[in-house]
Amino acid sequence: MSTMDGSRSSELGAFLRARREQLAPEEAGGASSSRRRTPGARRSDIAARASISVEWYTRLEQGRGGHPSQLVLDAVCKALRLRPEDREHAFLLAYGSGNVLHEDLSPDARRHLQGLLDRLDPWPAYIKSPSWDVLLWNASATRTLSDYSSLVPSERNILRILFLDPDSQRRIKDWRTEAARTVATFRAELVRWSSQSITAPGLVQELIEASPDFRDIWKLNEVGRLGEENKTFLLPEGSWVTMRYESLSLDAYPGLGLVVYSPVDPGHA
Repeated sequence: MSTMDGSRSSELGAFLRARREQLAPEEAGGASSSRRRTPGARRSDIAARASISVEWYTRLEQGRGGHPSQLVLDAVCKALRLRPEDREHAFLLAYGSGNVLHEDLSPDARRHLQGLLDRLDPWPAYIKSPSWDVLLWNASATRTLSDYSSLVPSERNILRILFLDPDSQRRIKDWRTEAARTVATFRAELVRWSSQSITAPGLVQELIEASPDFRDIWKLNEVGRLGEENKTFLLPEGSWVTMRYESLSLDAYPGLGLVVYSPVDPGHA
């Protein structure tokens, strides 16, 4: 069984604490109190529900609890009433991932995947890396989403565009909700790939320093999953369009994702 390094232990502890602080005391089996100053459920109630000592659960939140067994971590997740994606995130923090990543693509892979993207036209589509750099895209993505070819490679990043491009908040309706959903998904994927990804952890620190919005959302410690969602944004010609986007993994290229937008209104196809 693998062991967690100090960084992973601290991340797991911070995540568990964030989830506990967002859980009402009565949801954890405790009594609510208007005089309680600290937010969320009590550590003692979570520990009791997980059948572990308060002292060890406290050390776990502080990143000093060592490597929990799968049975213990599962009991803690149940005590915290974690959603399936939250539980997966906790287990990835504790046990990591052994996948080999593709941060970039060979010339042959680029030709093959570019052909796939071109065949998806007129639906906007792109291939993203584990650090969410846009590696390949089709003509519709250029017209509808962003002119990636006009950006230097280091700027072709979904999060950098979302948080550092001053035009992004104007172009995306309900930008805050979309930003929070994007960050929550990136956090979950970062844990899955960070031990093999060179650039993803550094991207987080860059955005924390450069974007107050990202910093505030990142502190929430939320995780999520992009499946099928709607997004409404402003097209370059000035009209609004709502499109449904799907994020798909590419089994032959671990770490890479295919994102495809399809119009909710067939008139925009």
